[in-house]
Amino acid sequence: MGSVGLLYVGAVLFINGLMLLGKIPGKSAAVMNFFVGAMQVVFPTIILSQANGDPAVILGASGLYLFGFTYLYVGLNQVFGLPGEGLGWFSLFVAFVAVVFGVLQFIQVEDPLFGVIWFIWAILWTLFFLLLALGKDSLNDFTGWFTIIVAHITGTIPALLLLTGNYTTGPGEAVGLAVIGVLAILASYALSRRKMPDGTNSSVAPATSAGH
Repeated sequence: MGSVGLLYVGAVLFINGLMLLGKIPGKSAAVMNFFVGAMQVVFPTIILSQANGDPAVILGASGLYLFGFTYLYVGLNQVFGLPGEGLGWFSLFVAFVAVVFGVLQFIQVEDPLFGVIWFIWAILWTLFFLLLALGKDSLNDFTGWFTIIVAHITGTIPALLLLTGNYTTGPGEAVGLAVIGVLAILASYALSRRKMPDGTNSSVAPATSAGH
């Protein structure tokens, strides 16, 4: 994934995490989803048109559509008030493909750090599936916090490292990010369990407003 596209994946995931937590209205978050979704569809289309059949270029561009279609789907759901089941089942597809892309990063691209990034995305999209397709409303706050954290550890920070020429990959970096991913899960769980003074959860966003 290109560094510029990755940066805005971080941005839109951050916005959608806040939307899940009820901090941003769905229609307001839809705008960013349309911006980034359109970018993640137009850019890979341009790349594919100039790929000249190069398998590596085609593979790299194909993954962008997973994100582009997701964000456009979220935007449309929020604007038109559509139910989330379709997006949820599409998220299961994305999660499966993300695992495949992660494995390919290890065995074909030789970028283990980005392989772990794909695996973390697979976990995140699985949560979207559980929340939207299966109606696991109890995961709403956990998914919101995890989305916010994942936005930065898999999007914003790696993108900035790539843009500044400081990105490095290897087994050590991959293990380090995997540990951070586990800590992100624990932190998200702890944050989702926080109670307000009146005893209610810290957020009350309904699962039907979920976006990613």
